[in-house]
Amino acid sequence: MIGNVWATKKDEAISGQKLLVINVMKRYLQDKDSLIVAADVIGAGVGDMVLVCRGNPARMVVGDGRAPVDAAVVGIIDSLDIHDEIARNYGGMTDGHQ
Repeated sequence: MIGNVWATKKDEAISGQKLLVINVMKRYLQDKDSLIVAADVIGAGVGDMVLVCRGNPARMVVGDGRAPVDAAVVGIIDSLDIHDEIARNYGGMTDGHQ
């Protein structure tokens, strides 16, 4: 999680919802970062590595399934162990900082 989003005008379904800027982990050898905005239902903070769900599951987490969100933070990751060799061979995820 790299930042917060403030929107004074937004859909009523997300009024009062904390919105975060998430830097999505890159696939191995991917050049560009991917940023998304996600609704935060657990209280993540800047610098936290978070677990995000997308699509309909995100809408269900935020409310009754009608909230206009595509991503929601559903967990804070305590640790992550990525085996670099496996990531290279199978196109797995890396954080780009190895």
